Amino acid sequence: MRQALNLARQGLGFVEPNPMVGCLLVRDGAVIGQGYHESYGGPHAEVNALESCRRANHDPNGATAYVTLEPCCHFGKTPPCTRALIEAGVARVVVAMADPFSEVNGGGLAELNAAGIETATGILEDQARELNAAYLKRVTAKKPWCIAKWAMTVDGRIATTLGQSQWITGETSRADVHRLRARCDAIVVGMQTVIADDPLLTARLATNNTKAQRTATRIVFCTQRLPPIESKLVQSAKQIPLLLIVSMAIENARLEQLETLGATVYRCHSSDRLQMVSEAMEYLGSLGMTNVMLEGGGELISSFVNSGEVDEYHVYIGAKVFGGRTAPGPIGGTGFPTLDEAAAVQLISLDRMDQDVKLVYRKSRQEAPTDKRSQ
Repeated sequence: MRQALNLARQGLGFVEPNPMVGCLLVRDGAVIGQGYHESYGGPHAEVNALESCRRANHDPNGATAYVTLEPCCHFGKTPPCTRALIEAGVARVVVAMADPFSEVNGGGLAELNAAGIETATGILEDQARELNAAYLKRVTAKKPWCIAKWAMTVDGRIATTLGQSQWITGETSRADVHRLRARCDAIVVGMQTVIADDPLLTARLATNNTKAQRTATRIVFCTQRLPPIESKLVQSAKQIPLLLIVSMAIENARLEQLETLGATVYRCHSSDRLQMVSEAMEYLGSLGMTNVMLEGGGELISSFVNSGEVDEYHVYIGAKVFGGRTAPGPIGGTGFPTLDEAAAVQLISLDRMDQDVKLVYRKSRQEAPTDKRSQ
């Protein structure tokens, strides 16, 4: 199952909104076939494993399949995997976890059992849930997984007292950010970032031979202002998707002008930042988005943190010290006034990137209730 989970990870950024799935076929302790879900719309892991088995001149009849997620039992973009396993004569299917998707949700295991195939579930289930946490949130909560990313100095500053911020981290860290962008469905910023940096928010990968997994929609939260016509985001809107999440305070006339230039507009029913965040996340979930990344500014990230919507934090610590009482930190707003109210996180990974350090945290399962007050 560990091997199957490692295989499944190779689909990260290529299979969404589908889950990452890996499969091994084993007989007498030897692996005779393996595969993973490689791309959205393509064959699933079980089918790829069966094909791998046959290419190696092995017969899957009587083998045991180890699968990281319950095999599908419905016709989607591909035929059901349960049928493929049954027709191949697989004798036993070991599953890490059941699939909560409504079209499966225990039906795959039931179909295998009805065909006389022995099944077992719950093998490395925690690891399987961690692997597909974004998919599980989208299926159960109908919202995308939210990643907050920022770069800061050793002393926790994201800019100097004069507002200079490029570059806090080195080339290796910045390249890693672009790889992260390349697997996300959306990159989200606030107007503070648009005005200060005039970003393009695209994934620029290291070599021309490296293809981005997906083209992320650029999303701007607009509570009082809209991006300037001459901004890179607006000027590229007809080539790269641009979505404006706007409050009730924004006038229609200016929105129509931006729409003619290629922007898409979603108007929230409120101008309250926390309510806008919640409404926008539900809207992005309805679009089928699985992973969205927050890139700033501090007020926007604060609104997402306080609304309880941030699931994962990617923090890059650059080898610099800025100092200064007025030098900004990564998260603005009013903050949590007490330790008991603070958002609790768990360290997932720590990596050295030349002189920088990258930390990845996830929301703690025991996280205290979030502060619902407006920023």
